[in-house]
Amino acid sequence: MAEPLTPRARQVVGAARQLLEQDGPEGLTMRRLAERLGIRAPSLYKHLPDKAALEAAIIATGLEDSATALEAALDEASDTGAQPLTALAGAYRAFALAHPHLYRLMTDRPLPRERLPAGVEDRAAAPVLRAAGNHDLARAVWAFAHGMVQLELAQRFPPGADLGPAWREGIAALQARATA
Repeated sequence: MAEPLTPRARQVVGAARQLLEQDGPEGLTMRRLAERLGIRAPSLYKHLPDKAALEAAIIATGLEDSATALEAALDEASDTGAQPLTALAGAYRAFALAHPHLYRLMTDRPLPRERLPAGVEDRAAAPVLRAAGNHDLARAVWAFAHGMVQLELAQRFPPGADLGPAWREGIAALQARATA
């Protein structure tokens, strides 16, 4: 597991995440990050050992933020009587569409678990597990939501396609399993 970041390392990670979200993965270079921070690129290595550590730290912030969004969606569903999986799917989709470069960094390759803070992956998964009721259904919910988001981000649906009904159908089928 990763060591806790120093305050300066957290600043570096914050600036890197802004750069990623603004310019995409091709814009996230150590040189550009250093320029943004007003330092020389070699100085970055005082705070993070390499780019992989930087990316893992960015992923950790994304997992924390997505967990917060999913937790809030579950809390709101509980307060309003909405279906929990419907609320989660909406929050998941909104997070991914609002942060497409971060989302892809978080999900397009193996998760660097050994570089993440302890508990961050579990926290990110907990709302889905809580709503689904078991690991297998939680994985199915995540796979459905992830697949839909990936297709949407890749613009694989026909232009102008209304994806709301597909989301509702998929989640309704999964919700039926959760309540069966």
